[in-house]
Amino acid sequence: MSRIIIISNRLPITIKKNKNGLVFEQSAGGLATGMSTLQEKNERLWIGWPGIANEQLNNGDKDSLQTKMTAMGYYPVFLSQSQVEDYYNGFCNKTIWSLFHCFTQYTEYENQLWDSYRRVNQIFCQTVLEIIKPDDIIWIHDYHLILLPYLLRKRIPGLTIGFFLHIPFPPVEIFRLLPWRNEMLEGVMGADLIGFHTYDYVRNFLDSVLRLRGYENRLGFINYQNRIIKVDSFPMGIDFDRFYNTSEQYKTKKEIKKIRDKVKNYKVIISVDRLDYTKGILERLKAFATFLEDNPEYWEKVIMILVAVPSRTTVTQYKKLKQQIDEKIGYINGQYGTLGWSPIWYLYRSLPFPELTALYYISDIALITPLKDGMNLVAKEYIATKKDSLGILILSEMAGAASEMGESLIVNPNNRTQISWTLKYALNMDEQEQQKRILSLQKRLKNYDVKKWADDFKENLIKIKDEQKNLAAKYLSPKNRLKIIKDYQQSFHRLFLIDYDGTLVPYHYKFKQAAPSTDVLGTIQLLCQDAKNRVVIVSGREKNILEKWFKDVPVDLIAEHGAWLKKGSDNWKTIEPLKKEWKEQIRPILELYTNRTPGSFIQEKEYSLVWHYIKTEPAFGRTRALELMDSLTYLTSNLDLEVNHGGRVIEIKAAGINKGITAYQWISEKKWDFIMAIGDDWTDEETFAHLPAWAYSIKVGSGMSQSKYNIHSSIEVRSFLKELAKKSSF
Repeated sequence: MSRIIIISNRLPITIKKNKNGLVFEQSAGGLATGMSTLQEKNERLWIGWPGIANEQLNNGDKDSLQTKMTAMGYYPVFLSQSQVEDYYNGFCNKTIWSLFHCFTQYTEYENQLWDSYRRVNQIFCQTVLEIIKPDDIIWIHDYHLILLPYLLRKRIPGLTIGFFLHIPFPPVEIFRLLPWRNEMLEGVMGADLIGFHTYDYVRNFLDSVLRLRGYENRLGFINYQNRIIKVDSFPMGIDFDRFYNTSEQYKTKKEIKKIRDKVKNYKVIISVDRLDYTKGILERLKAFATFLEDNPEYWEKVIMILVAVPSRTTVTQYKKLKQQIDEKIGYINGQYGTLGWSPIWYLYRSLPFPELTALYYISDIALITPLKDGMNLVAKEYIATKKDSLGILILSEMAGAASEMGESLIVNPNNRTQISWTLKYALNMDEQEQQKRILSLQKRLKNYDVKKWADDFKENLIKIKDEQKNLAAKYLSPKNRLKIIKDYQQSFHRLFLIDYDGTLVPYHYKFKQAAPSTDVLGTIQLLCQDAKNRVVIVSGREKNILEKWFKDVPVDLIAEHGAWLKKGSDNWKTIEPLKKEWKEQIRPILELYTNRTPGSFIQEKEYSLVWHYIKTEPAFGRTRALELMDSLTYLTSNLDLEVNHGGRVIEIKAAGINKGITAYQWISEKKWDFIMAIGDDWTDEETFAHLPAWAYSIKVGSGMSQSKYNIHSSIEVRSFLKELAKKSSF
């Protein structure tokens, strides 16, 4: 059975050293809980930094540490203090953290920090290579190790690698500010499965891959360097049962009573965050001040308990933020407080689990308003604790959790008036409405808890790896070539349906009007020399161009994706009478989009119109194409037309006309004992679909297809066709 190798910046255990030796402190974070379920089905090993610098360890310490940790299922990565400083406190927090959360004003772009980040990722890679086995499943976590998937893929190409980003992925306009953006995209795309918390982050990532690297996706699948990658959202859950049942635990019950004795009859609003500029704590305090100013009837009736967990206390901007928060709390308590009442109770520390969950349990409202947050598990923890108590969650629309917690009250974290009004609304919400919202949220959180999240990611990783293997198995191997050649030699009635652009010639020739090369024509001529062979060139090109190019070659022709067909010396004809009056209605909108989209152009064929955007800026062209598709779908609903989108083109033509239907004119013509169809894009899938089950279908390039086999390039196509032709017995 495969092992699961978890790789993260930190192990779920911290090592400290005192006069008595090494001390191990276990942490029980959400990630550690999620990963624990994987160990039930697979052997699991966790690789990461143990929290202690190299300078604090001698050789004996390292050996002892490694032995003890191996027994616990952990494998340490050793880093020096300077590496930790430049890599973690430097590039990770001063560059990636701020940029990915869209705080560009705090982002630093220092080559020294980038160099350290690269070196540490290489150290992680080398550590992994010391223990890795070929059939291991690798799951890499978060922004600290963005380069690691590529580094491992480069060393062991066949590895199964998943990558999950626990913070937001920014819009491309923000991400492209990063000088090392291409290296980071290349790093992530070393993975087979790339996971994010929300579809917004998936969309941002795919947009960056398209605009900065030129790779399109189809339903989240990217064909990258002949390898299919899947990008998807997996909203991380929590250990629901642990939080749901906490109110029945002795320690939590004790804390609940203690807190209730202190808060008395006040309505309690809680705010729990790590002290970070992304969390919107200062903006939240200003909104609470607005609430108090607008609603004096709630003075001496409501308190906010604000818990701010210390974070990066030596960093200047965090020191400044702490000072601003302290001053704002002092101002609010001084402005609105009385001798017996302070509106804000401030705790600048982390809370033990029983105290934290007791606070969740007794509070009437949780006010969670980050300016930007990857997920925010506090929102989920708060709802989960409400086993037999009520409460309302007010949640920022900028938190990843907002996309799956619609029963909460969603607010803009910068809109103080909206937050003030929402607080008042929540304080007056009846118990029945509160319970209805809580039960709906709890059901969802229970069904997709952290263990389900981990299993879901692992299953999808295995699934995409299997899909890659299936695609790889479809590539035309020497064994399959021999089988096809044998069947070819033993047959007497052979039909070849061969696409032109992307199949006989490379795809980038599509917009060139140059005639086929001598090699292309020679290949087809060679195939046609055998009287047993019937060769049909199946193309999207105009009929007059195909006729000109192949006038001296005894082939049949299909033009304009099936609109026209020509058998031997016969004249061109259509399967059924086609109309073209509709063009006058459609052409103006194509011209409008051409004018609005630099680099796009219209190609007019006799019975179709084609809008090309291959020469446009990739993301802009795709956006315009989607807009055009919406408009065309509406306009053509009553015109018996078909609108197809693919390969950076949109084609409008008569409904029911395609390469496959026209090719069937040959497929059904006689009892063939050998049929081969070769194509490279979506238009050729219709041909593949019309073939009998025993026929040979070959797709040029990788990707999802109905074809039996894949082949790498047009060069390989011509080589194989020549090989077949030479096996003919004239």
